Amino acid sequence: MKKDKNLPYHYDSLFELHRILGLPKPQHPLVSLINNEHNKLVAGKIQSLRTSAFYKISFKSNLNGKLKYGQHYYDFEDGGMFFVAPNQVTESSDSNGDFSGYTLIVHPDFLLTYPLAKKIKQFGFFSYTTNEALHLSTGEKEIIIPIFQNIEKELQNRIDDFSQDVIISQIETLLNYSNRFYKRQFITRKAVNNDLLEKFEAFLERDFQEKQLLLHGMPTVQLMAERLNLSSSYLSDMLRAITGQSAQHHIHHKLIEIAKEKLSSTNSSISEIAYELGFEHPQSFSRLFKQKTRQSPVEFRAGFN
Repeated sequence: MKKDKNLPYHYDSLFELHRILGLPKPQHPLVSLINNEHNKLVAGKIQSLRTSAFYKISFKSNLNGKLKYGQHYYDFEDGGMFFVAPNQVTESSDSNGDFSGYTLIVHPDFLLTYPLAKKIKQFGFFSYTTNEALHLSTGEKEIIIPIFQNIEKELQNRIDDFSQDVIISQIETLLNYSNRFYKRQFITRKAVNNDLLEKFEAFLERDFQEKQLLLHGMPTVQLMAERLNLSSSYLSDMLRAITGQSAQHHIHHKLIEIAKEKLSSTNSSISEIAYELGFEHPQSFSRLFKQKTRQSPVEFRAGFN
């Protein structure tokens, strides 16, 4: 059966990926460090639209491209990092075929029995898109590059009983530093992030007009992120950095605010209010209201009578 060219190509093994790139066989079947510091590889060898069975952590030494917000924020130009989770669809955007830097490829099975197998799923940046890359300062680059090099050396040495422990500890260190540097990036992009917050709140205000809720229901984090040209994970992490609360919390806060107004100033039934706020079932509204206020809608209304 002929493969649909519009479907992503799936890389299921490190051996296949190394073969396509013209590299020697990987030293380990579940983890590989591709060192392309001198740009010997080109992105054109990889299918444009693709998925894989692996986690991929990449450092690109000459990262180009900034978000389109003029001079409202400051990004470093000493390279940047990208993170891809297993089965996440990615698409090459390099027009010059530049593939310089390091790429660490890790199969989830390599992490089994280690706490990192669970912890790695908590790093939200694996769901970010390429225009949400981590831009590194010179100092940050000097921390990150040796970690890649340590993993590379460990893989080049004879594999022994301690190899997996050492490599996994290095991967965890790499992810912890990346998490720290992303938090820094939210600070250095404070102006543009405040811009995005204002747009987010404007969309939310519009969506919570009664007619919009009746027609389309409560807005979702995914919808809000798409409007702002962001991934939902980046949007939530950005809002946490600015306000201390996730995107979902902001949506629920706005909903509860309007629900309180209706409960305190109208004679509409709980079911009618739930419907006006985009809920198909009044029980769902009552459950959320109590979760957020520690009172049921009936109890809240009773305080005004």
